[in-house]
Amino acid sequence: MGWRQGADEERPTCAVSSGPAASSGKWWVLLCVGIGTFMAAIDASVVNAILPVIQRAFGSTVAGIEWVMTVYLVVVSGLLLSFGRLGDLRGHKKVWVLGFVGFILGSALCGMAPSAQALVVFRAVQALGAAMVYANAPAIITRGFPIAERGKALGLQSAMAYIGLMLGPALGGWLTGLFSWRAVFYINVPVGLIGMLISIRFVTRDAEARKAESFDVAGAAVFLAGLVALLIGLDQGHAWGWASAPILGLLALSAALMALFVRIERRSDAPLLDLGMFRQRLFAAATVSAVLNYICLYSVLFLLPYYLLEARGLSPARAGLMLSAQPLMVAVVTPMSGALSDRIGSRWLGAAGMALTGLGLIVLSRLGPHSALGMLTAGLAVVGAGMGLFIAPNNNALMSSAPRHRQGVAGGVLATARNVGEVLGIGLAGAVFTTVMAHRLLHGAADISFAVDMGLLAAAACAGLGAITSAARGAKPAR
Repeated sequence: MGWRQGADEERPTCAVSSGPAASSGKWWVLLCVGIGTFMAAIDASVVNAILPVIQRAFGSTVAGIEWVMTVYLVVVSGLLLSFGRLGDLRGHKKVWVLGFVGFILGSALCGMAPSAQALVVFRAVQALGAAMVYANAPAIITRGFPIAERGKALGLQSAMAYIGLMLGPALGGWLTGLFSWRAVFYINVPVGLIGMLISIRFVTRDAEARKAESFDVAGAAVFLAGLVALLIGLDQGHAWGWASAPILGLLALSAALMALFVRIERRSDAPLLDLGMFRQRLFAAATVSAVLNYICLYSVLFLLPYYLLEARGLSPARAGLMLSAQPLMVAVVTPMSGALSDRIGSRWLGAAGMALTGLGLIVLSRLGPHSALGMLTAGLAVVGAGMGLFIAPNNNALMSSAPRHRQGVAGGVLATARNVGEVLGIGLAGAVFTTVMAHRLLHGAADISFAVDMGLLAAAACAGLGAITSAARGAKPAR
C-alpha cells in the first residue's frame, strides 16, 4: 500500500512539520474541533434526560418518542464513513464547516418542531451535520499537529467528548427547568456559530486530494442500509425479543448487505472503504480494540442505573452524581495518556488501559444490595482511569497508521467503531440482564443486583479481550 506498518510503535521524532502545526494556529484548530466534538457529544446524551418532558409536551407514546434518540444514532453511524471519504476527496475543512451549518440548522429546526414526528425529522438533519463533524475531526487534528504532539491533541479532543457526554443530561435538565426543552436545542445555535467562525479562520484549507477518484455511491448506499439494519436490530432486540422474526430478519439483512458491501469495495477502483487498511495489523487491532472499549463503556451506562435506582432506591439526582465519577476520570486521564503516547507509543498504554478497565468492571460486579457505595465510586473511578488510559493512545495509533489520503476514512472508521460499540454494549448488557432476570423470576426471586453483576462480568470479558487485541499489534517496523 506504500505506507509504513505499525508506525505507532516507534518513538516519534520531535520534528515539527511546517504549516498550521508550526504556529499557534494549531491550538485554535484544537479549540474549534473541541467545540464541534463537545457540541455533538452533548446532543448525543442531552435528550436522554428530557425525553419524558418532550413526550408529555407532544402527547406522544414512549415507542414513538424513542425515535428522537434512535434516529440520531442511526443517521450519524450510517454516514460517518461517507463523510470521512468525502473529506478525503473534497477537503476536510469544507465538509467540516458544512457539518457546522447542518448541525446549527438542524438544532434550530428541532427547537421549533411543531410535533414529535417533525422533531424526529429535524433530529435527522442535526445528525447529518454531526456525522460530518465527527468523521472529519480526527483528520483535522492529525493534519494540524506534528506527530510529537498528536497524541496530546487527540487526548484533549477525547476529553471534550467525554465532558460533553457527562454534562449532557445535567445541562438538558437545567435548561429545561429554567426555560423549556426547546432551549436544549437553541443553545447549539450561538455555540455552533462560534465554532464555525473559528473553523473558517484557523482550519487550513486542504487540497482536494485524488480528484480523479469518484465517490463510491453504491458502496455508501449499501453500507448505510446494512448498518442501519444492524443498529436497529441491536437497539430494539431487548424490546422486540432477540428470537423474534423482525430482529432475526434485520440481522440477516444486515449480514447480507455487509457481504455485498465487501464485494463492491473489492471491485471498486475508488472504494468508500479501502479494505487494504485492515490488512495492516495496527489499524485492524486499534479498530477492534475501540469497539470493545465502547462495549464496556455503554454496558456500564446501561446497567448501573438499574442497580442504583431499582436495587438501592437512590434518587435520580444522587445516582447521576455517583455515575459522574467514571466520565470525570476519563476526562482527567485522557489528555495525560495522549501526551504520554507521544513519547512511548500506544501499544502497552492501550493494553494496560483495557486491563485496568476490566479490573474496575470486576470490582463493580461484586456489588450487592447492601454494598458500600464507596465501593461503587472506587470501581467507577478505576473503570474511568482505564478508559482514559486507553482512548487517546488508541486513537493516535489508528489515525497515525492510516495513509495521509485516507485520514477522513480513518476518522469515519474510528467514529463508527464508537457508535457500533455503543449499540453492541447496550445490546449485550440488555441481553444478559434480561436473561438473568427471567431465569431468577422462574425461581421466584427477582435479583436485580445479581443480573447487573452478570452483565458487568460479560463486559469485563470484553475488556480482557481488548487488552489482548491492544497488545497484539505486531513488532516495530523500520521507518
